[in-house]
Amino acid sequence: MTMFLVRTATRTAVRTNSCRSFCVSHTHLSDRKGLVLGVFEKKEEEEEGTLHLTEAAAGFDKSLSGKLSELLKLSGPALKNGKSRVFYGLHKDFPCVAVVGLGKNNAGVCGTENWDTSKENIRQAVSAGCRLLQDLEVSHVEVDSCGDAQSAAEGTVLGLFQYDQLKSKKKTKVTTQLHGSADVVGWEKGVMYGEGQNLARLLMEAPANHITPTAFAKTIEEKLAPHADRVTIHKRPQAWIEEQQMGAFLSVSKGSEEPPVFLELHYNGSPDSKQPPLLLVGKGITFDSGGISLKPSASMDAMRADMGGAATVCASIVTAASLKLPVNIIGLAPLCENMPSGKATKPGDVVRAKNGKTIQVDNTDAEGRLILADALCYGHVFNPRAIVNVATLTGAMDVALGSAAAGVFTNSDWLWEQLHRASVVTGDRVWRMPLFQHYTKQVTDSQLADLNNVGKYSRYVSVSHLLLEASLQQRDVHSMLQCAMNWNSFSSHE
Repeated sequence: MTMFLVRTATRTAVRTNSCRSFCVSHTHLSDRKGLVLGVFEKKEEEEEGTLHLTEAAAGFDKSLSGKLSELLKLSGPALKNGKSRVFYGLHKDFPCVAVVGLGKNNAGVCGTENWDTSKENIRQAVSAGCRLLQDLEVSHVEVDSCGDAQSAAEGTVLGLFQYDQLKSKKKTKVTTQLHGSADVVGWEKGVMYGEGQNLARLLMEAPANHITPTAFAKTIEEKLAPHADRVTIHKRPQAWIEEQQMGAFLSVSKGSEEPPVFLELHYNGSPDSKQPPLLLVGKGITFDSGGISLKPSASMDAMRADMGGAATVCASIVTAASLKLPVNIIGLAPLCENMPSGKATKPGDVVRAKNGKTIQVDNTDAEGRLILADALCYGHVFNPRAIVNVATLTGAMDVALGSAAAGVFTNSDWLWEQLHRASVVTGDRVWRMPLFQHYTKQVTDSQLADLNNVGKYSRYVSVSHLLLEASLQQRDVHSMLQCAMNWNSFSSHE
């Protein structure tokens, strides 16, 4: 159920692929139409030169009286997983054909890698093939399902994503369609999954002066407009935030000239209107300078993406609405900038959160946990069945896991199992992190207040979760914090 709802915007579905081009004709690509086909690796016991074409590729090869198979053998060694080769002039309808290596056929789930290798290989290979044809300025591409139309569609959409809205010279816009398969439903579902992820990527890539809290909320409002019958949108202004006594949230936003926005989305997809909702909460710092605890200037521009949690939550609800999922979901996104100024919170200041607890802010660059604490406290008025909190919360996660997986903190074995199963299918790997009592005192041992926003002896990421857990009012609710961070240049912790 939560398969796509907790996807991190940080996954890159396209990896660098080496390719060898082989030209059999000087046909000019006047109509700019291309085709992506797949080929599997031979089995270990088989002879060199043995080919295992996909069903669509075999059909295409048959229409050419075996010409594709012949050229694949002549043009070099067998294609390995992720490698690609381009042929020109093979077919009058397709001036250029990209053949991509899919690895072993029916590779299935790999316990070591924690993902479905077959699905991931298809995503990566199809992505590489589509980008290769895009670089050749091919404007329309038909794509082999490679036995899994949904994964092929995801790879296609993710691979063709390019943030070039502000550039004079743009990448070729490519239209795509399924080739040689009747699984149109799977293809269309994969397209919606990919478009949902690309919406999150678009928001994160855009410069901070273009995606302010107000602009972010407006963008999501526009995306949800076609689903007005199922979605209710509340753009809560600063006056409302003040009325709610969200002092932790306001302590972060007060240093910026941009007003904060508390974005609240209600997706009502269940036939049972009384079904308890799934609550999604996303960190929405549209630019994080660190505040008075200023970050190093090197690569600070990447902190325009510090609202990745909010982007993921909002894009998930857009996708849920597109898929017409039969569930109720509420999304909360506290949106603001974290900036230094004469009005900004100072290290050592004490603020009061919505639940009445006081928090000593010893580091203004540990701001995500502050805005999320108030959002989580507010979210309990909806009596959610489960809470999923998504954030680019801390660089400590990058130290622990690198870019291989997102870290997960949860008090619910059930919720962890749901997420882990979904991650195997989607390729968005997750890793469960500890919540030892060893870390609790670091949050509660504060000189001036009930809680401290940083650990006294350690900057370990569990401190973040424990502070957020302290804001929870219902101890029996399934809750989870998912962290993703891959900005290696930052020495500061949020």
